[in-house]
Amino acid sequence: MNFLPLYIDPGTGSMLFSILIAAVATISFGARALWIKLRVVFSGKKAGNIAKDLNSKPYVIYNEGMQYWNTFKPVCDEFEKRQIELTYYTSAQKDPCFEAGYKYVKPEFIGEGNIAFAKLNMLDAGIVLMTTPGLGVYQLKRSKRVKHYSHVLHMPNDATTYRLFGLDFFDSVLLTGDYQKTDIQFLEEQRGINKKELVTTGCTYLDVYKENIAKIPEEENHPFTVLVSPSWGDVGILKKFGEKLLDPLSKTGWRIIIRPHPQSKKSEADMLASLEERYKDNQNIEWDYERQNIFSLKKADIMISDFSGIIFDYTFLCDKPVLYVNAGMDLRPYDAYDLGDKKLWQYESLEKFGKQLDEKDFENIKEVIQNMSDSKELAQARAAAKAQAWMYEGEAGKRIADFMISKVEA
Repeated sequence: MNFLPLYIDPGTGSMLFSILIAAVATISFGARALWIKLRVVFSGKKAGNIAKDLNSKPYVIYNEGMQYWNTFKPVCDEFEKRQIELTYYTSAQKDPCFEAGYKYVKPEFIGEGNIAFAKLNMLDAGIVLMTTPGLGVYQLKRSKRVKHYSHVLHMPNDATTYRLFGLDFFDSVLLTGDYQKTDIQFLEEQRGINKKELVTTGCTYLDVYKENIAKIPEEENHPFTVLVSPSWGDVGILKKFGEKLLDPLSKTGWRIIIRPHPQSKKSEADMLASLEERYKDNQNIEWDYERQNIFSLKKADIMISDFSGIIFDYTFLCDKPVLYVNAGMDLRPYDAYDLGDKKLWQYESLEKFGKQLDEKDFENIKEVIQNMSDSKELAQARAAAKAQAWMYEGEAGKRIADFMISKVEA
C-alpha cells in the first residue's frame, strides 16, 4: 500500500501544537492538583503553601538564543549581587550563563522551539522576562500560573519593527528610551487591546558592549577600514547588490570587513558562499562571523549598512560616520505597517546622522567615502539620537531587577 506524504501547513501545525499543549497542561495540572490534595491530607499544611513550595518560581528569565546573553547578563549580575534566586531558562546549550559561576542564578537548558515552549506554557512563576516576541500569538502561550509577563527590548530602535502583534499580549514592555512609548500606545488604541506597563530601563546589551569595547586595545599601524554590516533578506544590501557594491570596495585597497547578519548563515548560505568564493584571493577583504560585533566595530572607520540595528550599536558606541543604502524595507509583515504614514524614528534619525548611498554611487565608492568628512552637525545628530534611544546608560541591569522585584512583591 502506498501512502501519500503528509503535509501540514504552519497555521494548522500551530493549532495542533496548541491543542497538544492544552491537553498536556490539563493532565499535568490535574495530576499536580491531586498530588497537592494528598499532601494536604497527610501534612496538615494549607494547599496554597504546598503548591508554592512545589513549583512556583518568583523570578524567571527565558533566553531563546546565545545572541541575547548580553541582554540578560546585567540582570543576572544584579540578582546575584542581591543574593536573590533567579531561574534562568535557556534554549542555548552553550549559554555563557552556565560558566558564569553564579550561586543564586540557576541556569537550565530547556530545549529549543516547541520543546522549550511546552515547558514555558505550563510555567508557575511570579514574573517572566524575555526578548521573545509573539506571546499568545503562535506556539508561545500565556500560562495561567504566571502573574506577569514582561518583554525587554534588545534593540534601541523602534519597538514596532517586530512581526505583527509581537508585543500585544505582554503585561509590560521594558524600553531603551522614552520615545518608544508613543507607537506602542498608538497600536494599543488602534487595536483595542489592554494597555501595557511601559517602563524605560535603558539598554542592557549596550551597557555590556560599552565596557567590553573599551577593553579592546587600539591597533598598531591601523589601516583605514570600512565595515559592511547589512541586515538579511531580499532588501539586505548583500542579497540585493552583492558584487555591485563589493567589487568597487575591493579595489579601494582599504581593509573591508564584511559582517553578514547572523540569520544570513541560516537563510542565505548559498549567497554568502558564492561571495566568499568570489573574493577568496582578495587579501584586504575579511569576513566576520564572530558572535559579538564589537571587534569589527572597534576597527571600523566608517560603516555601510541598510536598515540593520547594528547601525545604532556603531553610532552610539563608536561615534563615527555611517553610510546607508535605502533598500526599501517592506513593512507589511511588521507592527510598524499599522502606524500608517508615520515615519519610524530610526529612519528619521538615520537621515540626520548618516549619509544615504545610492546604487549609482557604488562605482565611485572610494571618492564618496573620501569626500564624506565628519562634521559638527553629524556629531550633534549622533549625540541626540543616543540621548533619545539609550537612556539611563549603565543602569539597565539594576532598573530591570528593581522592576521585576516590584512586580512580584506587589
